[in-house]
Amino acid sequence: MIEINNESGVTVDEERLQACAIFALNVLRIHPQAELSILLVDAKTMSAYNKKFMDSAEPTDVLSFPMDELRPPGHGEEPPLGLLGDIMLCPEVIAAQAGENRHTAAGEADYLLIHGLLHLLGYDHGEPAEKQVMFDLNDKIIAAWEKTRTKK
Repeated sequence: MIEINNESGVTVDEERLQACAIFALNVLRIHPQAELSILLVDAKTMSAYNKKFMDSAEPTDVLSFPMDELRPPGHGEEPPLGLLGDIMLCPEVIAAQAGENRHTAAGEADYLLIHGLLHLLGYDHGEPAEKQVMFDLNDKIIAAWEKTRTKK
């Protein structure tokens, strides 16, 4: 189950975000009934959360708060069911940086949603080897997602 709450004051394509999350969860073989919350917030709120949890006063694009520490299943294992956690996205920051990354605002939101989801699943980018694995997987999922978008 995916719950989206938009408290950002910015119009966002919530159906697209939900479809992107479902697509990524399917690729990662996470149980379709695993619970995920996506919260869209304004820059001031994101700054407060970033200060509290990451010790940076600047607004950021995405923050993730894992709950049950679910992990993608190994070969032959059942998909995990439980609480994935919360992903916070800041549409203002996402829109401002989208051009730098050669994305539309919606495309940047898709990429960052998957990035946040990977954090919920235990992926990180603190070390170069971890970063390579996480970003390669993020790129692989976003490329597959974009292929489904161009078929429409």
